[in-house]
Amino acid sequence: MKSQLIALLFLAAPLLLPAQSTETVAIPGSEVSFQLTHIPAGTLVWEDKDELQLDAFWIGVHEVTHDEFVLFQHRENDTDATLRETSGYSADAVSRPTPPYLDYTYGMGTSGGFPAVSMTQQAALRYCRWLYEKTGAFYRLPTEAEWTFACLAGQSWQPGEEELNKYAWSYDNSYEKYHKIGEKAPNPWGLYDMLGNVAEWTLDHYEKNYLEAIGENRQNPWVEPIRRHSRTVKGGSYDNEPEACNCLAREKSQPRWQARDPQIPKSIWWNTDSPFVGFRIVRPVQQPGPEEIEAFFDKAIKD
Repeated sequence: MKSQLIALLFLAAPLLLPAQSTETVAIPGSEVSFQLTHIPAGTLVWEDKDELQLDAFWIGVHEVTHDEFVLFQHRENDTDATLRETSGYSADAVSRPTPPYLDYTYGMGTSGGFPAVSMTQQAALRYCRWLYEKTGAFYRLPTEAEWTFACLAGQSWQPGEEELNKYAWSYDNSYEKYHKIGEKAPNPWGLYDMLGNVAEWTLDHYEKNYLEAIGENRQNPWVEPIRRHSRTVKGGSYDNEPEACNCLAREKSQPRWQARDPQIPKSIWWNTDSPFVGFRIVRPVQQPGPEEIEAFFDKAIKD
């Protein structure tokens, strides 16, 4: 992937989060759990001129792993257990990913802490919807602004190329494959693999001119989708040169990521040719109501 750099500056006082700002969430009916870190509300200054205001949110400490995603992917791994008491959740009623046409990991690793990869953005959002049904809490992908805010960690954090090896798996040190989550150092807010390893889906439709796309909305901006492609992908991957593994890089999803998919139409679940893309999740501090959540997923998921 080739990444386009943007001029962006995050202005905020240095902030180190206390240990109690990390939470472990168990997925009901399984032995699998994941961690979230609290990100404070703040201001992101885009292109040295526009201030974007962001509410507080929780974000995954790690990229979503295959061990998590496979609970949603395969019916036999799921149960009717749920914390959402009014949902009447049934594992048999869930729309699940179709069987992959081939090994979309290309032998790089699945269970035991490897990131989930090769899913479409729609599939990542459907995982979030399933997680809402299981836990009763609303999860989604981060917006591009939220992802950048979390990556920069309140200190304009951005490792130089000479120290990137400490934080990221890039083309120079990855042996051309992704690795298990958490093997590199975290950013100052305790988030692992924000740079490199696998690039990450965001919620936004990709527009070259981001500020023009968000218009007058400077509070929790989101470039809402208008069609299936393209979406903004952040962070760079094991397949990128080091300079592309940074908080400021932007990449757009491509139809060619499904080039070897023989189906017509192409799968709504899988990209045959993007084992370098995964995702992490966000849980807003201010949780919307059930009707708002359903309206969000109806708007966000574009097949």
